[in-house]
Amino acid sequence: MIFMNKSDKIYIAGHRGMVGSSIVRKLKQEGYSNLVFRTSSELDLRNQEEVNNFFATEKPNYVFLAAAKVGGIQANNVYRADFLYDNLMIEANIIHASFVNKVDKLLFLGSSCIYPKMAPQPLKEEYLLTDTLEYTNEPYAIAKIAGIKMCENYRKQYGCNFISAMPTNLYGPNDNYDLDNSHVLPALLRKFHVAKVNQSDSVEVWGSGSPKREFLHVDDLAEACYVLMQDYDGEEWFNIGTGEDISIKDLAKTIKEVVGFEGELRFDATKPDGTPRKLMDVSKLHSIGWKHKIDLEEGIKSVYKEVKNMDFELV
Repeated sequence: MIFMNKSDKIYIAGHRGMVGSSIVRKLKQEGYSNLVFRTSSELDLRNQEEVNNFFATEKPNYVFLAAAKVGGIQANNVYRADFLYDNLMIEANIIHASFVNKVDKLLFLGSSCIYPKMAPQPLKEEYLLTDTLEYTNEPYAIAKIAGIKMCENYRKQYGCNFISAMPTNLYGPNDNYDLDNSHVLPALLRKFHVAKVNQSDSVEVWGSGSPKREFLHVDDLAEACYVLMQDYDGEEWFNIGTGEDISIKDLAKTIKEVVGFEGELRFDATKPDGTPRKLMDVSKLHSIGWKHKIDLEEGIKSVYKEVKNMDFELV
């Protein structure tokens, strides 16, 4: 078992994103100070030469691969080529450079969208590649599956200590609130907040409201990543989630209550629903001692404190 020492050099790819910034906060809380970052303007992770030069110079001991091009249903479906190319290049460059430069351990983060659209619920790790993917996010899912397989096969061929984890839907500090490209929870938080400020009569929610989704606070994810990096060196990869889900309709009602919006909900069934249900089986992660701590309503309340101070266009 390899343990991260407080003096080890740790590279967090994607440190300014919601996931990466949470991992940075967790590492600092635990006393790690030798952390390495690069912004996208300083290092283009899609560029193999730049990534190779960075690793050769910095020689990190540990890598958290949290960098990715991400978005909600619309962004995934519209920017299909970008989501496939960018994510393939980012993970391939970082994983290969980690091998070449003898990184002690790497954690690759994927997504619950890797599973087949109609896979049995809850989603077990062994359901990967057993059926057809959801069309709207197929390019992103294929890129993330490739990342899992890279870690798996660099371990088999070269003995690299590369592990993978697939988080469920995330929310928390530093989220994306763009209405066209964000995920459902932050998009609804923004919609309800703006509607409350404008004293609107109603809020429109995309889809029928019937799909069920699981939501994990990003600080719980960071805790799980830390546990895996410290305590797990095996070949298997892990789901990270709560093991609990909620319908989009009930999520909207919860957010409406937290925000204090008094108007009506209107569901636009012409908009895509996506996968009917995505609930993670997290029993494998529970077996090594991790369980989420932040209740969904409690988490939404904490995030709304941040949202209230944002300068949204009130239209």
